[in-house]
Amino acid sequence: MSMMKEFKDFAVKGNVVDMAVGIIIGAAFGKIVTALVSGVIMPPIGLMLGGVDFSDLQFVLKDAVGEAPAVVISYGSFIQTLVDFTIIALAIFMMVKGINSLKRKEEAAPEAPPKPTTEEILLTEIRDLLKSKS
Repeated sequence: MSMMKEFKDFAVKGNVVDMAVGIIIGAAFGKIVTALVSGVIMPPIGLMLGGVDFSDLQFVLKDAVGEAPAVVISYGSFIQTLVDFTIIALAIFMMVKGINSLKRKEEAAPEAPPKPTTEEILLTEIRDLLKSKS
């Protein structure tokens, strides 16, 4: 039973749930970036390079024969994936940098000094009274 309790404690902790939400959002974000890169960024880059469509770039190792498909190395899709990764990494870097700067501002704010206790107030009054009698 203790192993089940430990697993339940682990699975229900906020960090695990936060991580799962982050992975799901990250996967959706990856699809958005892929669509952005393939549909918006890569066509102008390909046009500037003479009308090259990166997704079609490939080395043919063996031509198609009958029903057998051609054997190819699709380096164009690899280039597009590298661009996707670079954009995602840049976006995450900027997001983390922004969050870290917010955390630094929170940490830099000085805390107000704590209010003196009633004991300290009484001792201060006694000290002041003793000073005034001297």
